[in-house]
Amino acid sequence: MSTKVAIIGSGNIGTDLMIKLLRLSDHLDVVAMAGIDPDSDGLARARRLKVATTHDGVDGLVRLDEFADVRYVFDATSAGAHRRHDEVLRALGRTVVDLTPAALGPYVVPPVNLGAHLGAANVNMVTCGGQATIPIVAAVGAVTPVHYGEIIASISSRSAGPGTRANIDEFTETTAAAIEQVGGAARGKAIIILNPAEPPLIMRDTVHCLVSDMDALDTGAVTASIEEMVGRVQAYVPGYRLKQKVQFARVAADDPLHRLVPAGDAVKVSVFLEVEGAAHYLPAYAGNLDIMTSAALRTAERMAAHQEAVR
Repeated sequence: MSTKVAIIGSGNIGTDLMIKLLRLSDHLDVVAMAGIDPDSDGLARARRLKVATTHDGVDGLVRLDEFADVRYVFDATSAGAHRRHDEVLRALGRTVVDLTPAALGPYVVPPVNLGAHLGAANVNMVTCGGQATIPIVAAVGAVTPVHYGEIIASISSRSAGPGTRANIDEFTETTAAAIEQVGGAARGKAIIILNPAEPPLIMRDTVHCLVSDMDALDTGAVTASIEEMVGRVQAYVPGYRLKQKVQFARVAADDPLHRLVPAGDAVKVSVFLEVEGAAHYLPAYAGNLDIMTSAALRTAERMAAHQEAVR
């Protein structure tokens, strides 16, 4: 039996998610989409696909007849708007999958920590950059402690809609916090670049992890852990891949980064990724859209299956 879900947000992320749900999920049935722009492409597509719509936001959503059977609601709006959406939906007993950087619920990165939060009332999908890079930080941390994790996410400006642009500060803060709380780094930093290049460039991510003691470091084990994690992400994001081999380099003693390593020599592990989108809504360069919506879909499917199993 399928679980009925709804989406708030008719922009790039919400529309791509709707299409994924309709095409790819055998377990989740999207029955409603809410937006605030009556002329948005997302709401127009939803109507053509026989999904109930409203342009009155969350207030209109809860008035739809279809909402009565909805168990999960995806929020693809903004961090500021999510706070009220969560308040309304929690009061009505709905589970919320948050694709904004609001971070009211626990951070979830599916291959790292989804199993720990299957019963949560609200889960936060961090950010597109977080979904792409935190698995790598966690993979390095599975072999050796990560004293500092830094990620740089570069996405095409064409793939960044108004919601993404409004949330740049929240993006960096939320991603940095999740690098620590989910990835396991002692300290985290996140940078996002909106690249205006034409033709648009594919999403690319760089991950730097500072670890200790090059002589004792099992570089083969670190590489194997990273490659295994890449395979786990590829299970739901086929366009996710390593751009080149994992790199290891000693950090010079006079480099400011060296101070972040508490003892011994400092080693920088560098991983270069690219994420090609499935082009369900935007073209393939929008891997940032694809990894975010794919992670949300994966999360909701696992949560729904867990709820069925415990009934």
